[in-house]
Amino acid sequence: MTQAIEEPWGISVFGSATVRSEPGLARVQPAVDVLESSPELAFRKAGEAVARLRAVLRRRGVPDVAVSGSRLSLSSEYDGHGGGRTLLGYRCQASYAVETEALDDLERLIVDVVDAGAHRIDSVEFDVRDRPALLDEARRRAVAAARRKAQVYAEAADARLGPVLHIQDVESQPFAAFRATGGGGPSGALAPDAVEVTAGVLLGFSLRH
Repeated sequence: MTQAIEEPWGISVFGSATVRSEPGLARVQPAVDVLESSPELAFRKAGEAVARLRAVLRRRGVPDVAVSGSRLSLSSEYDGHGGGRTLLGYRCQASYAVETEALDDLERLIVDVVDAGAHRIDSVEFDVRDRPALLDEARRRAVAAARRKAQVYAEAADARLGPVLHIQDVESQPFAAFRATGGGGPSGALAPDAVEVTAGVLLGFSLRH
């Protein structure tokens, strides 16, 4: 099977790059989850747990500006289906995002938050302060990778690269990775991997012979 190039104009190549950096902060998402017999009691119990949680964070030196506003929800909860279901009570949930740079003390912070009244930890994410700078470097490396690839193709085709005619950003999903490990610390200690940011680009070059 052959394919024809209907409008030949040059060469188009894709380049990508990933930049890694040591994490500088962590975002912990604790949640309060209370089930009580009445909405008023559910609100009160959840509010008491939230107050204890915020007090612990302040004692540990986490400023209020590093704690996001609470996302509060109230819903009725049932057991069973249809006409036979019974009301179990009213569930009140409140969740936060807590940002801290004290990575060496992160596990102790999580334990204290749970002891204070958080019923679960929804996630722990590691990040860097200057993510835009990390992404800029990944983009530069992606362009360099695309240019190297184009150069190889051009030389193999006995041609020379001309000016860049087209630049298209290819959206990539940056992510912060972490892992749980027993090595180098207490069993189950959180050990952050490097934060990785990936960028991709599509470059179009003219060709010269």
